Amino acid sequence: MLPILEPEPGPRRNAGVEPLRRKRVAPAHQPAWRRRGVHLLIGFVALVLVIDALAGEKGLLESMRARHEYQQLASSLEDLKRENARLRDEVRRLNEDPAAIESLAREELGLIRPGEVVFILKNEKK
Repeated sequence: MLPILEPEPGPRRNAGVEPLRRKRVAPAHQPAWRRRGVHLLIGFVALVLVIDALAGEKGLLESMRARHEYQQLASSLEDLKRENARLRDEVRRLNEDPAAIESLAREELGLIRPGEVVFILKNEKK
């Protein structure tokens, strides 16, 4: 509904045409149950949005879980990179250094040079 435009009462400055002014319309009074229903609806919507922000598919809890998983995977990746570098170094030494091959043969296969004497010591439990 459009407001009715009426001239405002008061002193005239000009004897000519007065400017049109809008008549002030008081806001319609809503029943209390309607206002309360609107407040409850807004509160319910806000509650649903907060719960979705916390536990939804892309919510806070899921983000924290994904961040923790990322940190674990990054740590695991760093460990694997260090292990890979160590193995690469060991392969390089075994390909280039005859002393490394001899040392590995002595440790793992129990080989000895001609003329060497091997002593085997056993620990006895007391």
